Amino acid sequence: MDLSQEEWKHKLENDDNAFLLDVRTLEEFEEGHIPNARLLDIRQAGSFMEEIQSMDASKHYYVYCRSGARSAQACQLMGQMGMGTTYNLLGGFMEWDGASA
Repeated sequence: MDLSQEEWKHKLENDDNAFLLDVRTLEEFEEGHIPNARLLDIRQAGSFMEEIQSMDASKHYYVYCRSGARSAQACQLMGQMGMGTTYNLLGGFMEWDGASA
C-alpha cells in the first residue's frame, strides 16, 4: 500500500508490529537513513529474495528508498512472496525529515 509521508510516519510510529526496511544501496544508507531501519538492497536481487523469504510474514513492513520507486517494487515482490502487510513511502527518503547518518 502506498502512503504519503505523513500517513507512513504516523502508522510507523503507532505500530507495535512494525519492521522498517531500507531497500537502497549501502552507499545511500551510509549517507543517511531512518533510525532502526534494516538495509536490504533490492538491486542485489538474489540476496534480497533470499532474505525476504526468511523474514516474518506476520510483521508490518514499512519500506522506503530514495524516491519511492524501488520501495514500490520491493512491496510488490514481498506481496508476491506472501508477506502480509507492506507500506511504501511515497516520495521516498529524500522527503523524510527525521533522518540520521
